[in-house]
Amino acid sequence: MSKYFKTGLVAFLSAGMGVWFTLEYSEFSGLRQESNKVQSLSSSQERSNFISNNSAAHSNLLPVEDFVDASEHSTNSVVFIKNLSVINYRTGHWMDWFFEPRTSQRISTGSGVIFSEDGYIVTNNHVIEDADEIEVVHKKRSYKGHIVGTDPSTDLAVIKIDVKDFPAIAVGNSSEVKVGEWVLAVGNPFNLTSTVTAGIVSAKGRNIHILKDKFPIESFIQTDAAINPGNSGGALVNRNGELIGINTAILSMTGSYAGYGFAVPVDIVKKVFNDIVQYGEVQKAFFGAEFADIDNELAEELNINTMNGVIITHVQKGWAADKADLEKGDVIVAVNGEPLYDKAQLEEMIGYKYPGDLIQLTLKRGNRNIEKTLEFTNREGTAEVLQRDIYKSQSMQASFEAISKAERDLLGVKSGIRVVEVGNGFFRKLDIPEGFIITEINHSNIESPQELENILNKIRGKVIVSGITTSGRKVYYPFLF
Repeated sequence: MSKYFKTGLVAFLSAGMGVWFTLEYSEFSGLRQESNKVQSLSSSQERSNFISNNSAAHSNLLPVEDFVDASEHSTNSVVFIKNLSVINYRTGHWMDWFFEPRTSQRISTGSGVIFSEDGYIVTNNHVIEDADEIEVVHKKRSYKGHIVGTDPSTDLAVIKIDVKDFPAIAVGNSSEVKVGEWVLAVGNPFNLTSTVTAGIVSAKGRNIHILKDKFPIESFIQTDAAINPGNSGGALVNRNGELIGINTAILSMTGSYAGYGFAVPVDIVKKVFNDIVQYGEVQKAFFGAEFADIDNELAEELNINTMNGVIITHVQKGWAADKADLEKGDVIVAVNGEPLYDKAQLEEMIGYKYPGDLIQLTLKRGNRNIEKTLEFTNREGTAEVLQRDIYKSQSMQASFEAISKAERDLLGVKSGIRVVEVGNGFFRKLDIPEGFIITEINHSNIESPQELENILNKIRGKVIVSGITTSGRKVYYPFLF
């Protein structure tokens, strides 16, 4: 009896527990399904709200309509430029002396910006440098361009094509550009015409030491808009499609876009353009001194409690800074009453000035603050308007120009004649390159291009041409007439 009772009790309890477990599990499953429904709905709503809110924020950050309008306004004013040049080379064989150098053609490309309706175009100097022929392409139509003038100190150049009613770009003011504002880079990277990329202004007044000119002016607008090879000479525009800079360089280990692009501010571009068109060369203002940024070591040495301003490291005797009684070691802390922060800011300010312009300098000299007035000069040390004078020699099949007083003082020479262009004549046979500065012939100074031509036409026997290369090296070329 007891055995059956025990068996029945176990069966009853097992059945009861099974029913209880089933009911509990059903309730739990129902609650779980309801919970999942609520969680799913909640997640859906959160995602919907997040996407909606994020889209609104994204819409505010990315003004799409502004980009479309700016693109339409600017792409029509940017051209494609082809630089065709002939390269002369020798094989190194002794027979080269009896024959003309061998030649090959090189083609490089870049961009340009239409600056006026009658066909004046601004580009980079390095885009058209050494060009034997320039081709300008606009809307699939090709034009022959010729160089109006160049300015290596800002890496700018002006070329001209024979057209009328060309779509000139709207020009803005780089002084009004703010760090963080949206900009577009318009150009022809990798031969892809009419390419537009977007980014922001990352910084202003950048000095990256890329210009190899003897008197460089670097105060670039930095942007993270994608700039690649071929973009050089193209437009950097604001959201209104107004030109605020000429794209010039990238900072990259690979040579391609890495988030660092640099453009010449349009306020400098306007001055360079106007001077080249009106005078044939830029009316450059010379300060007459060298200066550097202040670092920790200098600040400690000079016992100053600020890193702002620039320190004068050298004063050229007889030039503007010397006449204004500036001294080595003076710290310029303000210009015309405005605080001066660094060298790039001062260089940009000088880039806007003309010979004869006056500026008021606030200097820190020792423990004293003093005021000085400086009058800028031109490259010859005067305040007159200068025009480039290039002498073309038919007998030499080359062209020359006398170097300026500023350059003579910098190089430490009494005179110098620059080789501007080399044709198929005497200088090409000697492999004397363009840009070479002739200082002496047979150890005698040469004062003018005319004197150079006369001497070389009359001289006989052993001749030594001494001079300075574009890299600053002193070399000589010996030969027999």
